[in-house]
Amino acid sequence: MHSPDLPAADGAGGIAKKVGTVGAATLGSRLLAFLRDAGIAALLGAGPLADAYFAALQVPNLFRRLLAEGALNGAFVPLWLRLRETQGRDAVRAFGEGALGLTAVVLGVATLVLIVAAPLVVHVIAPGFSTDGERFALAAQLVRLSAPFVVIAGCVAVLGAILNAEGRVGAVAFGPIAFNGVLIAAVAFLLVGGPAVTAHAGPVLAVAIVVAGLAQTLLIGGAALRLPVRPRRLRLSGGPELRRLLVLAGPGLLAGGIPQITLMAGAMIASPSPAAVSWLYYADRLYEFPLGVVSVAIAAVMGPVIAGTVRTGTADEIAAAQGRAMALALGLALPCAAGFVLLAAPIARALFERGAFSPHDTAMVASALAALAFGLPGHVAEKVLGAISFAREDTHTPMTTALAGLAASSAGALALFPTYGHVGVAAAIAAGGYVAPALLAVVLARRGWLRFDRTAASRIPRIALATSVMSAVVAAARTAIEGLGTPTGTLGRFAVLLVLLAVGTAAYVALLGLFRVVRPAEIGAALRRRPRG
Repeated sequence: MHSPDLPAADGAGGIAKKVGTVGAATLGSRLLAFLRDAGIAALLGAGPLADAYFAALQVPNLFRRLLAEGALNGAFVPLWLRLRETQGRDAVRAFGEGALGLTAVVLGVATLVLIVAAPLVVHVIAPGFSTDGERFALAAQLVRLSAPFVVIAGCVAVLGAILNAEGRVGAVAFGPIAFNGVLIAAVAFLLVGGPAVTAHAGPVLAVAIVVAGLAQTLLIGGAALRLPVRPRRLRLSGGPELRRLLVLAGPGLLAGGIPQITLMAGAMIASPSPAAVSWLYYADRLYEFPLGVVSVAIAAVMGPVIAGTVRTGTADEIAAAQGRAMALALGLALPCAAGFVLLAAPIARALFERGAFSPHDTAMVASALAALAFGLPGHVAEKVLGAISFAREDTHTPMTTALAGLAASSAGALALFPTYGHVGVAAAIAAGGYVAPALLAVVLARRGWLRFDRTAASRIPRIALATSVMSAVVAAARTAIEGLGTPTGTLGRFAVLLVLLAVGTAAYVALLGLFRVVRPAEIGAALRRRPRG
């Protein structure tokens, strides 16, 4: 029988409710991130200062991807659920305290290493930066200033994993909104401060990352303290479950961080080309919007549901949970990928083209975004397949297949960059995004772990059909609007973009209903339900 507290007890409506909550919060966070990045684009453009800032930013972004965006959940949640079921609250409290203590110590040491060895770090992440150039020196300074975020991200990740394991998704989902709110305040300060202040934009933004992490810690930590099994202290001694977490988490975290490592590898290859690091960063920030929504939803909602069902459910229930996860993920990813391909230029123009960001920069970012978008369904499918593997406490297989995808992307980038520049790097990342899920799906299927119910098997082709028809509608709408002229002002650009997005969204939702994938009323009902936590 299912424990009433286990996430596995959620049915289709429960999953949709929590995905709606997490998706809405992540949507809000990503919209704030767009506002933040639009301000940064106006401040820095795509010149040497931007290259240095975005190169240094890869370090905190890597740890945020590894930890704070939910990759830890894949290893943590199944262990927590099993421990709670077999040994009770005191055992899971000790487990959480041990995980917090270990994370603080290990990542505290990592923070000190980053501060001391910042020049070496820059050599690794941006080998194309000349050691006697301004990009190198500034990047090393920014690595030092942003390094404390690493240990903060670790503590946030453990607290968030505890909340997610208890089904309290609200605070974890809204934590990034607090994070981006602080960064937007820093960007606003720089924009209104005048030339004397904007000259220090890089250091101010690097310090703001640390302050934003502290704000996120306060929000998520406050929610964790309200749990019946709240951590009471940092515990430096660990039991067998904590050692098991270490065994599972290493491969799982590496697998979860491969997308960021892939981008870092691409930036390393492109770093000799002026502005290429910046163009890839801006394109990736747009690409991360749908990928981040799906990733957080899987980590916070779908992953725990699959893990709980694997522990206590029947074969049919497991297939249904896995099928719902894949259908929901692809239902978000496919239309977003199509939209990015069709609307890359209007999106980049509306969000970034002002201040130091030129029309040439818009064209370069749009071409990279369109290339990246082709890989979105593959990257999203990999997230779901990884959750299926993590639910069975196998984190090594996703790590191995993810490394194969990284190798394919890197090889492709090295081959394409000399001829196609940063667009070749983006195309290689997209193509490599299908290597890992294909390999992982084969392995899971051979083990008998990869099963979808008939509902998912029939829904996914209809989702693809709805996306194809939506694409035709959006393409026709863009052609009609551009026939009236291209607006030059910010408000006009946003108006055009919003109209196209509204047309695409309305068409897609209507087509989902027409093809009997899901009724629009069901979507609205799921979003209106209040979450726990």
